[in-house]
Amino acid sequence: MPNPKRRHSQQRSAKRRTHYKAVEATLSTDSTTGETHMRHRAHESEGKLYYKGKLVSEKTPVKK
Repeated sequence: MPNPKRRHSQQRSAKRRTHYKAVEATLSTDSTTGETHMRHRAHESEGKLYYKGKLVSEKTPVKK
C-alpha cells in the first residue's frame, strides 16, 4: 500500500475535519402512546416496548 512520503500538517487535518458536525437527534411522536422518542428506535412506555407504533414486547428486558 502506498504511504505518504511526508507527514501531513495539523492544519491540513483540521481543514478536512471541518465538515464533520454534531447533529441533533431527530425526535418523533408515537401514534399509539403519544410519547416523544428517537426515530428508528424502539422505546419503552408503561413497561411495554413499542416500535413504529406497534407493541413489540409486553415485558421490559431484565437488566443485570
